[in-house]
Amino acid sequence: MDPHGGALPHEFDHTHANVSGGWLRAATFGAMDGLVTNTSLLAGVGGGGLDAHAIVLSGIAGLAAGAFSMALGEYASVSTANEQIDAEVRVETRAQARHPQAEQAELVAMFVDMGMSETTARAAATEVHGDSERAVTIHLTHELGVDPTEKPSPLVAGGSSFVMFAIGAIIPLLPYLLGFDSLPAGLAVGGLGLLVAGAVAAGFTSQSKVRGALRQLLFGAIAVGATYLVGVLIGGVPG
Repeated sequence: MDPHGGALPHEFDHTHANVSGGWLRAATFGAMDGLVTNTSLLAGVGGGGLDAHAIVLSGIAGLAAGAFSMALGEYASVSTANEQIDAEVRVETRAQARHPQAEQAELVAMFVDMGMSETTARAAATEVHGDSERAVTIHLTHELGVDPTEKPSPLVAGGSSFVMFAIGAIIPLLPYLLGFDSLPAGLAVGGLGLLVAGAVAAGFTSQSKVRGALRQLLFGAIAVGATYLVGVLIGGVPG
């Protein structure tokens, strides 16, 4: 038995994040986009001279439109990627059915390139090709860098994107929803949200949280500043 309690001897000292799943990327981008989009939207309509009611209405509309757009986009994107993987599985399955010896020789060559001796590579390839489904998986993993047995869920990606966009988008609206008619307060809260989101995202990748937070704030500030300027310019144009 492993004295450290892990299923494998090396698992006691480190673990890996699930980098193949669709939820983390979708959730991170959803929150970021929600914050940047709605903070910028508030800056634009506020810079154009609209009152608090119009700003809140614009913000809620932006939240709904953005959340549904992000969710549907993520669902379609992940579904399309999965369908492409399924198509490659069919291609590889046909190839192995029509040319089994050539496919096995191809796997031998790949194993040799990985550092195996030719004898070991041939033995390993023979064992892999003893199971057709396993052979397809191994070929696609080495040839395309994807594992057809670990496809992300479109529903999870779309749902996490929807929820996190909505959470990010409502943050700059909080001062207005609490009764404060103040555009600077909304922008400040949005900026604070960007700092937190940047730090959290950096934590997932073991990068500097301070750098991640400041980078996200900088990117958000560029978008907010540009949108505010557009609002001021358009708002000053006579109707």
